[in-house]
Amino acid sequence: MILYAWRAFSAPWQPEERRPAPVPPGVWVWVMGMFGMLLALWVAHAVEQLGTGQTIKSTIGWVKGWALLAAFPLVGACLAIRPELLIRAMGWFALQTLILIPILVAAALVRLPSKLFVSPLQAVGGPGPEFFSVYLYTIDPSNGALRWQFIAPWAPAAGMIGCLMFVMAVFERDRFFRWVGIATAILICLMTKSRMALLFVIMFPPALWIASRLTRSSVLLGFSVLSALFGVAANAVIVAVQDAIAAFRGARADSTRVREALGRIATGRWRDEAPLWGHGIVERGPHYVEFMPIGSHHTWFGLLFVKGLVGFISLAVPLLWTFVEMLLLAQISALGRMGLAVAFILFFFSFGENLEILAYLFWPGLVLLGAAFTEAHRLAAPAVEAMAAE
Repeated sequence: MILYAWRAFSAPWQPEERRPAPVPPGVWVWVMGMFGMLLALWVAHAVEQLGTGQTIKSTIGWVKGWALLAAFPLVGACLAIRPELLIRAMGWFALQTLILIPILVAAALVRLPSKLFVSPLQAVGGPGPEFFSVYLYTIDPSNGALRWQFIAPWAPAAGMIGCLMFVMAVFERDRFFRWVGIATAILICLMTKSRMALLFVIMFPPALWIASRLTRSSVLLGFSVLSALFGVAANAVIVAVQDAIAAFRGARADSTRVREALGRIATGRWRDEAPLWGHGIVERGPHYVEFMPIGSHHTWFGLLFVKGLVGFISLAVPLLWTFVEMLLLAQISALGRMGLAVAFILFFFSFGENLEILAYLFWPGLVLLGAAFTEAHRLAAPAVEAMAAE
């Protein structure tokens, strides 16, 4: 961001190739949405009379969280960062992780101390101590099973990074790094025991293949045939889906119970107490939800509780815009397919994680998204100019 700010400021004195590209419309939508989050934060703090100190603290939290969801796409769109560079960097990260996995597994089997160290950056402050602790492995308190969280503050967040690694590996041109990335991503999803990550890895390839070929008559014909077959076997399909959902929920029943309870508390208090602007800050939940913060484990419930309907819309509109724009671009561009994959990840994991608190981890996907916005704007510009001329 500092580099972008400097180039934007010094653009009149820079050669053409050093000037930042114009900000595409898709990035502007994210910028406006995230400033909508800031507006909701300030108004909610004023309405709830939380004080100047808490308002400053929450604003700093916005800078470290929600603002990044606009800052990284802005960087990707305007600084000409090559997607191939990010994909290869993720390939090297996957190789490094693959080498370390046997060590992490061995540490758990011989029962070495799970916590490796705590970063001294904890003195700076942050959302919680889990963001500064580095673990060799963890033990699920609900069933005693081993889990690994790698570089993430908790295991499901690492599963989200595994999904991003999987997506970027699919578009890797080098065969070695492609298969290393895919293998490592699958191992991460398995070792984190993240149900959402495993489900994404299974569903992503066919979903992206179909979504990027909607203009082809063969795909539309296939949908017609599937619709007819579904009409014939609707009852069996519905039962199978219900069984799959029950199995998904039952895989970690305690986690499901806590998540659902947090959602009910968040939506109930949002509706009854602060429907428009929210409560301004997170609050600790009761013993029933193991004192987890109200609205955590779910982006949308968290937004309703903390930032109200304004915050909800401030994320829903950019996500919807992104999905539609990337869906159109995916029909003609590989970069569009990557952008659509990132949009899939953001939407999918918004129902199990708080996106803003993990933006510092999945930033490569946001930078790719920014590059895809620039590609979409570049391809659409001639058509817009032609329509204006008519």
